[in-house]
Amino acid sequence: MDLTKNGELLRSLRRAKGLTQKEVAKKLGVVAKTVSKWETGRSLPDSSIMLELCEILEITVNDLLCGEVVVMEKYNK
Repeated sequence: MDLTKNGELLRSLRRAKGLTQKEVAKKLGVVAKTVSKWETGRSLPDSSIMLELCEILEITVNDLLCGEVVVMEKYNK
């Protein structure tokens, strides 16, 4: 697992949705510094909030853990 790749995905998806780190943090009940740590590849979201984060960003947990949005054709391979 490449934490930097995971972080880049989170940052790009958050920005595409027009959300700030603070807004995402508030929705998840964490502080903005925590979101920053995810986006810089210093940590991963806790498993207890992964599903909620994925719902906000409209991705799957698999996408989050892979660090890229996986299309079904590629997933099956």
